[in-house]
Amino acid sequence: MNSNLYAKLQAYGRSDFYGFHMPGHKRQMLYPFEDPFGIDITEIDGFDNLHHAEGILKEAQERAAMLYGSSETHFLVNGSTAGLLSAIAGCTTRGGKIIMARNCHKAVYHAAFLNDLEVIYWMPRMDPVNGVNCGLPVDNLKKLLKENPDTQAIVMTSPTYDGVVSNVDKVVEIVHKCGIPLIVDEAHGAHFGFDPRFPKNSVGKGADVVIHSLHKTLPSMTQTALIHLNGSLADREKIRRYLSIYQTSSPSYVLMSSIDSCIGLLARRKEELFDAFYHKLSVVRDQLSHMQKLHLFSKEDAVRRGGADLDPSKLLITTAGANVNGKELSSLLRDRYHLEMEMETSGYVLALTSIADTKEGFQRLTSALMEIDRQCVADGKYRDYAEAADTADEDAEMANETAMTIWKADQYRKKSVLLEDSAGSVSGEFVYQYPPGIPLIAPGEIISNKAVELICRAKEQGINVQGMKDFTAESIEILDEIRRCEN
Repeated sequence: MNSNLYAKLQAYGRSDFYGFHMPGHKRQMLYPFEDPFGIDITEIDGFDNLHHAEGILKEAQERAAMLYGSSETHFLVNGSTAGLLSAIAGCTTRGGKIIMARNCHKAVYHAAFLNDLEVIYWMPRMDPVNGVNCGLPVDNLKKLLKENPDTQAIVMTSPTYDGVVSNVDKVVEIVHKCGIPLIVDEAHGAHFGFDPRFPKNSVGKGADVVIHSLHKTLPSMTQTALIHLNGSLADREKIRRYLSIYQTSSPSYVLMSSIDSCIGLLARRKEELFDAFYHKLSVVRDQLSHMQKLHLFSKEDAVRRGGADLDPSKLLITTAGANVNGKELSSLLRDRYHLEMEMETSGYVLALTSIADTKEGFQRLTSALMEIDRQCVADGKYRDYAEAADTADEDAEMANETAMTIWKADQYRKKSVLLEDSAGSVSGEFVYQYPPGIPLIAPGEIISNKAVELICRAKEQGINVQGMKDFTAESIEILDEIRRCEN
């Protein structure tokens, strides 16, 4: 008898719902992959061991390294999270200091917590109309490095969840002059570097550690990812040791074979697949550029706010000029057109695309958005990005002051207060919208009025807020500064 979950998955798979979300295989089989039960084994003779790879898995990882141009590549079956945790632990000492982009994924914050790291935040620039995280300013990084010469590693996210690429080349140049390793969370850029019309990947730009989520934008199964190690600044031996700690001791051969099959597909057919993909994207982006009230976020929008490039495969539709918000647009696409988006915020929806997307799927999305656009009633004149930028506070979205490290905050007793009364207190928990999993508040930060406003606005619009002990997000855990937990 089928379980409820399996039966529901089967029914969904037979439905006409089309997914503009991960995984990147889009439920399409681009390479032969038979019944997974028949190949689900453990480390038996002749099949190697991921944690001590000397045979077939070592060869598979070497093929991945060759494809990406990396000195050394390792399979990740616990997702990019395991790679980020291992990279940060391997490049720092307990109680050390890192500079990290404030728009990093929650896994980076968890690494800081687990290693009791002092975190110096590198603030991204913001698109002031839609709240999109854009480029990481290089001059700000120079200032932070000058003020924090004891920094042990730099961690940045490029591209962002929304596809904005920062100037990794310049960052590499700056940090390597200081003898500091650069860790790039390029989870959403696993498809970079295979076609000149897409951005280059950070391995080729000289980053010391690069993490790729194959399952996000390529045809590989969920949880599959890669970590690439280059140069001599990152402690590779230490990172390898942490990989064996943060990854399961029983890695799935089904997932590892999916990684290897994906690598093989790209090695054989990347030119053909990406050429077809780019041409389909070009048609879509051209058609959507004619929307009147909705707006397709463009490379020009990203560059205007400090980005170096934009991944054309991320279709970010903003709602600043329409009479619907991002949540409402996502619901329309789901309920009326059976199109499931990757993410929605108050100001936009994100459609994640890949080489596995079909022409028919793109046509359904384009037709739906153009029809919704025609039905939208303008809410005043469309706000111009450049005009709004003159008066916008670029850092307001992420402007909480740090009172103590995440780990230290965890040692204090907590008390629950109403969210509306929490401004000025020190947070005892994470608060983030998921996806993308970027904390609006982290433990040890002083809760700002702006952060409270953002969370309340997200709740009002039905946006998913996570991380809080109170799932309703009515209350938040703050530090009880009088009592501290005994070790």
